[in-house]
Amino acid sequence: MTAFPASYPIVVDIDPPASQGRLGVFFRLIMAIPSLIGLAVVGFIAMIITVIAWIVILITGKYPGGMMNFVAGAVRWMGRTYGYMYLLTDKYPPFSLNEDSAYPIRVSVQGQVDGRSRLTVFFRYIMAIPHLIIVGVLGYAVGVVGFIAWVIALFTGSVPAGLHSFIAGYVRWYVRLEGYILLLTDQYPPFSLS
Repeated sequence: MTAFPASYPIVVDIDPPASQGRLGVFFRLIMAIPSLIGLAVVGFIAMIITVIAWIVILITGKYPGGMMNFVAGAVRWMGRTYGYMYLLTDKYPPFSLNEDSAYPIRVSVQGQVDGRSRLTVFFRYIMAIPHLIIVGVLGYAVGVVGFIAWVIALFTGSVPAGLHSFIAGYVRWYVRLEGYILLLTDQYPPFSLS
């Protein structure tokens, strides 16, 4: 099991590589469509909530708890869906906003309700630009590595550990960045695949 140190409020634990069914690997992107559609709906609602929360935080300095719980659930859903799509597991992701300790990709979010920095919330998207650039570039690399992992898994029934580790690192970084952009925490995300 790999994870980022618990000091960051968004932790993504991903089980090590395991064998996968070759047929499921072959049709992975098609099989991921229902979860991606669910994620699109949940993500759209999370974006609307984030805009409202942005205004509320600027006025009150607090992120309403119920709104935060929904957005944290959307981030969990995203991490599980992308992990499934990128062959980090062959277990289908649950259609749920809740934590699932039995699923091979676990996203834990310790959202920050009180004591929010109005200044960093106001400039959140500008502050995220360095991460967005790096994650964008890494996204191309993960596309190539993901394709190579897909071909290898078609023949061997598993993703090699090194490729799995790189893809898992990308998913971790992406999920932490999304949590930061969606205002779940004021703590700046680390520049790390760990």
